[in-house]
Amino acid sequence: MSTITSVELVLPAAELGPENPLPPLVRTEPAASVANAGELPADLAENLSYGRLDTVLPCRTQDGYGRDRTERRLPALVLENDLLRATVLPGLGGRLHSLLDKETGRDLVFRNPVFQPANLALRDAWFAGGVEWNLGTTGHTTLTCAPMFAAEAPGPGGEPVLRLWEWERTRDLPYQLDFWLPEGSRRLFVGVRIRNPHERDVPVYWWSNTAVAQTAGTRVLAPAGKAWHYGYSGRLELVNVTGELTYPARATAAADYFFEVDGPPWIAAVDADGHGLGQASTARLRGRKLFVWGESAGGRRWQEWLAPGTEGYLEIQAGLARTQLEHLRLPAGASWDWLESYGPVAADPEIVHGPDWPAALASVAAGLPAAGELERRWREWRAVADAPPGELLAEGSGWGALETGRMLAELPGTPFPETSLGAAQQPWRDLLDGVAPRAEPAAEPPDTLVNRHWAELLEAVPDRGWLTCYHRGIARWAAGDRAGAAAAWRQSIEAEPNGWAWRNLAVAEDDPVRAAEYYRRALDLLPKLAPLALEAIAAQIAAGDPGAARELLEPWPVEGRFALLRARISLALGDLDGAREVYDRGFTVPGIREGETSLSDVWHAVSPGPLPAEYDFRMKTGGGAG
Repeated sequence: MSTITSVELVLPAAELGPENPLPPLVRTEPAASVANAGELPADLAENLSYGRLDTVLPCRTQDGYGRDRTERRLPALVLENDLLRATVLPGLGGRLHSLLDKETGRDLVFRNPVFQPANLALRDAWFAGGVEWNLGTTGHTTLTCAPMFAAEAPGPGGEPVLRLWEWERTRDLPYQLDFWLPEGSRRLFVGVRIRNPHERDVPVYWWSNTAVAQTAGTRVLAPAGKAWHYGYSGRLELVNVTGELTYPARATAAADYFFEVDGPPWIAAVDADGHGLGQASTARLRGRKLFVWGESAGGRRWQEWLAPGTEGYLEIQAGLARTQLEHLRLPAGASWDWLESYGPVAADPEIVHGPDWPAALASVAAGLPAAGELERRWREWRAVADAPPGELLAEGSGWGALETGRMLAELPGTPFPETSLGAAQQPWRDLLDGVAPRAEPAAEPPDTLVNRHWAELLEAVPDRGWLTCYHRGIARWAAGDRAGAAAAWRQSIEAEPNGWAWRNLAVAEDDPVRAAEYYRRALDLLPKLAPLALEAIAAQIAAGDPGAARELLEPWPVEGRFALLRARISLALGDLDGAREVYDRGFTVPGIREGETSLSDVWHAVSPGPLPAEYDFRMKTGGGAG
């Protein structure tokens, strides 16, 4: 009989820090695009053009972390039997942190020895390792560093299931993860269900991303002869699955390979001895992918940045579509579910690393659950997927309770308790009763809900107060009404001067000079807000006024991104020695974005010498989207 226990995971960890109160009106990096869509199969091209998100509203950015790590205790839930021990982090998106093979003492997934956020997710903060569950849109989920509900639920044959569930806010979709480890099983099963409680179709994106340790001899295998290569050049190209491609340590640059799976879907990574992890699923989860960082200096720097003191990792992934650049259409009222399995594989090293690709695949597949077994396990799990969970082991957000309460929706198996409603939801509960939001202009505004139901309530409430107009503007922006958004923010300022609306007007302004002016007005009203200062200073540089940028920078410590801004200001003023001095003194930008080249760009503008390794985050082809 498997057991579920609550524990604390102790490891060096950085503070996640506060969320950024400035609404993310645009994504920190543009949504990925494909320049050769006309050359692709019709279904693939159609999925590429459907469901893209240009903002992560109503979520906020998580960029308050640093790089200082101290020993901390992270809540964890452990599901284990005599053969495997699975450790799940309910406070961090339900991440499967570890999957220990008790017989060998080996962790089957890459277990990061630290918790260190970095800027790779849709909301910025992301951390490497384990298995991440991605729902939303292309990129790492908005919930990767957010809490989920967790409880024990009755599973097949009386075995306990560890159930996690939450409400994904960019798509307004509830989902659940059921971790199931039958007695005597060498495989962890994970049942996933996404439900659409709305009267409209919803774009859906799902990828289960598994990190595994990378060695010189690691080989990745999936039942495919071809793969779609995306190297961040703007093209998807079908390539042959060759020997070189399947050995990540031989890659020179970051790249995605989306396998054209033929037959029951699975993927595995094995070391030089033929041992490793195999992941398989029922047919709905059709896609499989290999992500490699590449062996460039930048690729190695990124791995050191994300998982210091380790030999590095790669990712094997599984998704609903054939590539991560696609979204599928989940019909109104529909529910999709599937079963995944994770467990050890052992293959003859001479065969699995030999030149005969079909033989190598067969040697791994022999150690994976057969399609018939997975189908049977899936049916057994589906029979209990609606079973009520027991007492909460971890608590998620109040957004699911707010939305299901508004819709009067019943979601068997995944209750969103009214007790989870808190201060963040209260203004919107009031709005349901026709009460307009109220706050002081210097106070941080609450999150803005932007789906059409809340947008209609915001438009209908008879109020022209600064906060109502501020929220209206964000909801209009999210709906694509840029002119209407700007008009609402101007009304907000007319009602009561506030830096929040001025900042949003600055983001919306196409003229860089006028945008810089709006930022100065915003900073005059909110002078101690660091995220606003960073945006405002960068805007002055973009407007060609480094003198104004230097003036705005003056009150802030020369560290982090402020240090990089100082170097950029010095460069713009022609002071190459001053810019070089910033680098010589040394600084770290905790939120350097994957694919961002600002550190190297400024260095090469002020110095003829080679870029110091600590500033080298360049990816040869523009960066990855692991």
